[in-house]
Amino acid sequence: MELNQIHHLFLNSSGVSTDTRSIKQDSIFFALKGTNFNGNTFAHQALKTGASYAIIDEDVSPMDERFILVDNVLESLQALAVFHRKQLGLPIIALTGSNGKTTTKELIHAVLKPHFKTVATVGNLNNHIGVPLTLLSMTTDTEIGIVEMGANHAKEIGLLCEITKPNMGYITNFGKAHLEGFGSEEGVVKAKSELYDFLKVNSGLIILNSDDPKQVTQVGTYSNTYTFSEISKTTVNVKPTSTHPFLSVTLKETVIKTHLVGIYNFHNIAAALAIGTYYKLTPLQLKIGIESYIPANNRSQLIQQNSNEILLDAYNANPSSMEVALENFKGIQSSQKLAILGDMFELGATSAKEHLAVVNRAIATKDCVFYFVGSHFFEHKTNLPKVLFFETFKALQSHLKQSKISNTSILIKGSRGMALERVLELI
Repeated sequence: MELNQIHHLFLNSSGVSTDTRSIKQDSIFFALKGTNFNGNTFAHQALKTGASYAIIDEDVSPMDERFILVDNVLESLQALAVFHRKQLGLPIIALTGSNGKTTTKELIHAVLKPHFKTVATVGNLNNHIGVPLTLLSMTTDTEIGIVEMGANHAKEIGLLCEITKPNMGYITNFGKAHLEGFGSEEGVVKAKSELYDFLKVNSGLIILNSDDPKQVTQVGTYSNTYTFSEISKTTVNVKPTSTHPFLSVTLKETVIKTHLVGIYNFHNIAAALAIGTYYKLTPLQLKIGIESYIPANNRSQLIQQNSNEILLDAYNANPSSMEVALENFKGIQSSQKLAILGDMFELGATSAKEHLAVVNRAIATKDCVFYFVGSHFFEHKTNLPKVLFFETFKALQSHLKQSKISNTSILIKGSRGMALERVLELI
């Protein structure tokens, strides 16, 4: 079956499904494969539970006239997304970066959605499967698309750009994330800049943080930019005005009080304000949009629990985000401070060095107690006061059950695999 025919079926369906546990009635099921699953084996089940068609790439006898056999299901999903995006022809904003992608995406969406029919990446479905699914959720009614792009290897952002064909793009930052896949910090810069490369070739608009020298260097002499800054005169000027308990910023004398903690969120907010300004929104409209956003999913959440004030930032962690989180926590005024830090994953050969750097930073900090959790941190165990190491979460759990923590400011941060939000049940 030709791609345009599959697209016709798609337009007359309820959308795309990839999981038989959540099949939408009259949807098209794409039988994707993974390391531990093969969607082809669920094709019959998909039809039984409501799918109108199933896209397969293996013989799943007995065959059904509602099966559509292709060479590769994933490539067909991606090709359908490309075809659909071309048919829609709407403006799409793409963003990537080492830290802050999802928060920035949510802030951009919060700013634009009261004024435009927008569709944004749900959660962090930002990979070679999630991006096509995001594009296929857009319709002829959609006015602006917002697509988050994640990667842990070179060429991935380039592939996602070829699928998405963005008109505008923003890179949050270049940090020490996924070093195992990128090889080095230079590898991170080169890989994330694949978004810039695409936009340059296709005359797209780059949203540029003029305060970030790495960003300025990567953009180079390319002139189709829309800039923002805290410290210099640019298209959009934003300044932080308060950081505790929540970050406030000023745009053209309009004070915007966010629900985000940490100065490290400043550029995420400023980028959303710049994009909103590009779309001709007023400072008051931008204020309403930013102030409507309340973080969730363990990202920069400030939680009052019993007598403790908890900064929960446990969705993910890498050396760069850990550094800015600790620097922000250092500036919080409190008589008692505790940082519970979990292992950072996907650092490859640099893992031992980066975990040791965090431990050394802790040792040099005088007004805070540190709990390090996980085998990577445990390799650097010391017997210094105010610095405790727990090889497993279970060991931390046992300690917290015996210790009463009260009237304390607590930072909780670690990689997703550590699931440190579980600490909330223990304090």
